[in-house]
Amino acid sequence: MHACGHDVHMTSLAGTARVLSQLKEHWRGTLVFIGQPAEERNGGAKGMLADGLFTRFPKPEYCLALHVNAELPAGAVGLTEGFALANVDSLDITIRGVGGHGAWPHRTKDPVVLAAQTVLALQTIVSRETDPLESAVVTVGAIHGGAKRNVISDEVKLELTIRSFSDEVRARTLAAIERIARGQALAAGLPENKFPLVHVAEDPLPSCFNHPELARRLAGVFKQLLGEKNVLARKPSMGGEDFGYYGRTEEKIPICIFWLGSVEPERVAESERTGQPLPSLHSGRYRPLPMPTIKTGVMAMSAAVLDLMGKR
Repeated sequence: MHACGHDVHMTSLAGTARVLSQLKEHWRGTLVFIGQPAEERNGGAKGMLADGLFTRFPKPEYCLALHVNAELPAGAVGLTEGFALANVDSLDITIRGVGGHGAWPHRTKDPVVLAAQTVLALQTIVSRETDPLESAVVTVGAIHGGAKRNVISDEVKLELTIRSFSDEVRARTLAAIERIARGQALAAGLPENKFPLVHVAEDPLPSCFNHPELARRLAGVFKQLLGEKNVLARKPSMGGEDFGYYGRTEEKIPICIFWLGSVEPERVAESERTGQPLPSLHSGRYRPLPMPTIKTGVMAMSAAVLDLMGKR
């Protein structure tokens, strides 16, 4: 468990299976529960689909998922129509230079300076190359370079995370990163054989697009179940996970992931009053409230299935 509430997810899944098995006379069809591994490392959904999830087992008419939310009160759920989660690309850049002694920088091509210029230049991709009505994030999360204060190194490594919703913005952002990295090297006077090495991980996380009609239908079900004030519209998130794969097969199956509130309501109210943010997912200070979080997850998912598969 990596402080993201996956124990709540699995408990809710088991509870939903128990409830619906006891209510079998109220629904018809085949219900498939997926205990998916590696949801944030991009191995689970893709691997299960490759292994025949939609061919060895009945092909679904809908796919549903829930995920705890560290900003919503326990007892509430949140829904997003359309893009709910982002494309996530992991990218490494090796900035190369010509090393030497720090006392004679004119005899070198300093990759630390070049890395700093590159990091700043990359910020213009979002601010000056991306349509303001589109969404993108370019974050340089790690810089590794140099070993001693009086030595100019031969290279610096940058580690980036790239976020987007549309595949078009994703492709343009990745192309711009490579162009800018090469352009900075050219401006520094480096030969082509010293241009940066840009490596994009082969398996990006795909964005998750909640089918709008399905999301609206679930919102109606949840409002009847939990009350209007406990069903909240949520903005798209730049977080990512691989549930989106289930909606990207050839069949274009309608999918929807919804958020499960997990924080004491009084803590949420205090955060809204003071403007002090709550601990996020993955924070060591995030502590999901077991009840009524789990009960709400079981009730909401069970009600969604009964609505979609209920006998008419």
